[in-house]
Amino acid sequence: MHENSEQQQPAPRPAAEVRPPLRRSCTDKMLGGVCGGLAEHTGIDSLVWRVGFVGLTLAGGAGVLVYALLWVLMPPGNWPADKKPNALDRLADQAHDKVYATGWIPPRS
Repeated sequence: MHENSEQQQPAPRPAAEVRPPLRRSCTDKMLGGVCGGLAEHTGIDSLVWRVGFVGLTLAGGAGVLVYALLWVLMPPGNWPADKKPNALDRLADQAHDKVYATGWIPPRS
């Protein structure tokens, strides 16, 4: 019996994709930028996230609660130089800062 002296090397593993951090979007937004931020982080189109939140809302109202929680808990994205946050964005930023200032939720490093 002839043994193969060459050892088979396992195929190299593909490099893991680096995802952008989970932040509210400042460019792809209709209300608070939550769906745009989820889309940037996951690679799933923001329209799919929006339809999902509408579906959760129609199925019992959880969509509104989850969206509001994400709006406060997700940090804001980086604003382009030509855009400024509106009053609702500033309010969400203040709420985000207050939630993380309590120390109940440690900030991600």
